[in-house]
Amino acid sequence: MDEDLGMAYAEGGVTAPRGFLASGVCAGLKRSGRRDVALLASERACSAAAVYTSNAVVAAPIRVTREHLLDGTLRAVVGNAGNANACTGERGISDARSMAREAAEALQVQPTDVAVASTGVIGVPLPMEMLLPGIRSAAAGLDNATGDAAAEAIMTTDTFPKQTGVSVEAQGRRYTIGGMAKGSGMIRPDMATMLAFVTTDAPLTPEACDAALRAAVDATFNRITVDGETSTNDMALLMANGAAGGEPIGPRGLAHEAVAAGVLHACRELARMIVRDGEGATKTAAVRVRGAASEADARLAAMAVAESPLVKCALFGGDPNWGRVVSAVGASGARVDASAIEVVFGGVTTAKAGAGVPFDAEEAASALAGEEVEILVDLHVGREEFTALTCDLSYEYVRINAEYDRLKPSQSSEEALR
Repeated sequence: MDEDLGMAYAEGGVTAPRGFLASGVCAGLKRSGRRDVALLASERACSAAAVYTSNAVVAAPIRVTREHLLDGTLRAVVGNAGNANACTGERGISDARSMAREAAEALQVQPTDVAVASTGVIGVPLPMEMLLPGIRSAAAGLDNATGDAAAEAIMTTDTFPKQTGVSVEAQGRRYTIGGMAKGSGMIRPDMATMLAFVTTDAPLTPEACDAALRAAVDATFNRITVDGETSTNDMALLMANGAAGGEPIGPRGLAHEAVAAGVLHACRELARMIVRDGEGATKTAAVRVRGAASEADARLAAMAVAESPLVKCALFGGDPNWGRVVSAVGASGARVDASAIEVVFGGVTTAKAGAGVPFDAEEAASALAGEEVEILVDLHVGREEFTALTCDLSYEYVRINAEYDRLKPSQSSEEALR
């Protein structure tokens, strides 16, 4: 935590900031019988901003939310798991609007005050006969306890709900930032593949929300990968209701800097949870590329290593295979000097000046045995660096995705699906 900003942990997750309520219920969309409809609402109007998937195929909820956010304000988000409402044509748009309208009526706000989010199987129409009663039930169950039920209701193949909270000091007041997210598979930068909802009681303007969220997403969600796949439904959303008081906070100044740091911290924690919960993952790895000619080159090289199936398989097997790392770097498009590359696994140097060097195999195996691993690549051609976060690729990942559309509720590791 950053002591200069008075940053401290805050309990309550997405409902930690004042004035936010959440709930999650089971409407029958998931075969497992688990919660599948979530509602997040503010007791007062919010400034808001969102970042969406870069996929050219965009799901209906994203299209509707974009329309509703044109004025930079929201009051609520309604979401479901088990069905992505993607590639469902005009019916999908109509169904997404119906979700917003149902939530709005229950909350006594306008439909354009409600954002919509969906996640799950692509190409299947929403079962509105189950979903709409679920939304009404969720509205009736809103509270400010912890947000745990809502965080669970947006899960698909996730194995645990993801929430975080932090508070900061700004303009003589303490502001709280909370967040929840879902994500496990189909995770790739350029918004990553996930849903993330961040809340704050700070009085941010819409412009300040946009600036804080975009900076946080670029530094966190856009630096993670599980399998290199970008989905149709990705969304990260920030809502600021100003319930903690104080003068409006614009996109510049010390107050904005403090709150933006809290938003960044919340997004970073959620991003780490997503990678740790990668489908079938047994370990996470920070891929740090330094000595690059430019930050863009560092990003290219780091993401190439982080997304390499061969590198990820080597991580799963505990194999310090530096050749796979060098190969990925060389194919990345980054400027490299083949005779200068250095590769270090968990503190153990395996290659230097573009060639392998003697190393202690047992020491290297030990460095790769833990749940968290660092792969350092020094290009020795400049001073820029970039770190990406990834996970290994296990047998379980293949099983989960081979059986995605026909999992049974009794299958423990994916009970949350549908």
